[in-house]
Amino acid sequence: MPDILIADDHPLFRDALQRAVLTALPQARVHSADSVHTLLGLIEQFPDAELLLLDLHMPGARGYSALAHIRGQYPGLPTIVVSGHEEAQVARRALGHGASAYIPKSSSGESIVAAIRAVLDGDVWLPPALLGAPGELRPDEAAAAAQIAALTPQQFRVMTMIAEGLLNKQIAWELGVSEATVKAHMTAIMRKLGVNNRTQVALLASQLAVDQGSMPALPDGEG
Repeated sequence: MPDILIADDHPLFRDALQRAVLTALPQARVHSADSVHTLLGLIEQFPDAELLLLDLHMPGARGYSALAHIRGQYPGLPTIVVSGHEEAQVARRALGHGASAYIPKSSSGESIVAAIRAVLDGDVWLPPALLGAPGELRPDEAAAAAQIAALTPQQFRVMTMIAEGLLNKQIAWELGVSEATVKAHMTAIMRKLGVNNRTQVALLASQLAVDQGSMPALPDGEG
């Protein structure tokens, strides 16, 4: 039986996606996550999953960063992005980052089923109202996505927590590791991203935000 992954932190919409999956693929086994960190564990548990439905806004997602990371680490996993955004440019950026489809959360159940079937058949899908918008990523956004894609799953977890403004000791507690381990991850992350401190890590991550003008304040004194 095919394994399908759903990542969405809203239980009602998660249930709606599961119903759509089972309509499109009745024999599927559906596995759900309510955060990106939980999702990364699911992907490791089900490496041969046939499809991922990924909420653009959920804990640990940071805009397109989770999509870019997952597409880099698991290029064989087709991904459908779901989001409350209705703008065509948001949808086209998702495709630019490697999504196979984009589903606004206002979509009907029939549209969600159609998107799932199209992607399982190897096609790319957008709702008719969002077709035709420019799909090229800005060079700096494409470069940031490629760098984030090179992170390991644990490094990506640490990066998102840095971007959320967490201190090293908070990250260590969240991940159940020592602060020395977090600092080692920090060193590797900064090397892969080509930056020198945690502020620059967060700035690079912010390039993949849907609203690129928003970034949380960072604590002082940690690098």
